[in-house]
Amino acid sequence: MWVIVGLGNPGAEYAQTRHNIGFMVVETIARRWRIGLQEMGSMLRLGSGRIAEHSVRLAEPYAFMNRSGEALAQLGLEADHTLMVVYDDLDLAAGQLRVRPRGSSAGHRGVDSIVDRFGSGFARIRVGIGRPPEGCDVVDYVLAPLAPAELVDITTSVERASDAVECVVIDGTEVAMNRFNARSMATPE
Repeated sequence: MWVIVGLGNPGAEYAQTRHNIGFMVVETIARRWRIGLQEMGSMLRLGSGRIAEHSVRLAEPYAFMNRSGEALAQLGLEADHTLMVVYDDLDLAAGQLRVRPRGSSAGHRGVDSIVDRFGSGFARIRVGIGRPPEGCDVVDYVLAPLAPAELVDITTSVERASDAVECVVIDGTEVAMNRFNARSMATPE
């Protein structure tokens, strides 16, 4: 069974920020496949259901980003559970995706926390948010509420990342990598 984890920060003030892309993807998957998400204690929001014929669990760690692993430890992951983590990435241009079967955290504190608890052998979908403009602090950039025009672009990225999650579950990581790891988002004319 796939356990699909979206990273973000709890609270309304963070809901529409770049750092909450993981939550947005999990909520999109939940909506598409009619999977209810419920709070389980103070550190997790969970839902169970199916993507096509595949059983999945959706999770949003409700601890702050750098405590994501601590929150996920409450899931009691078993040998038949396969972990996939979806999160924002400053090192990818806005709109780009990277699907990987495993890897390093590349300095992402939420992923660091998960690696500390579970090791690095989990699938990941990194959603590009690009670097902040010159003179803008990284923390301010990832936690600032998005302007309406930015929300349109983020929504497109979230939909595409949700497609990638579904592809991993249904067709496998390699197929998803070939389909979604394109260098450019430009479409042919």
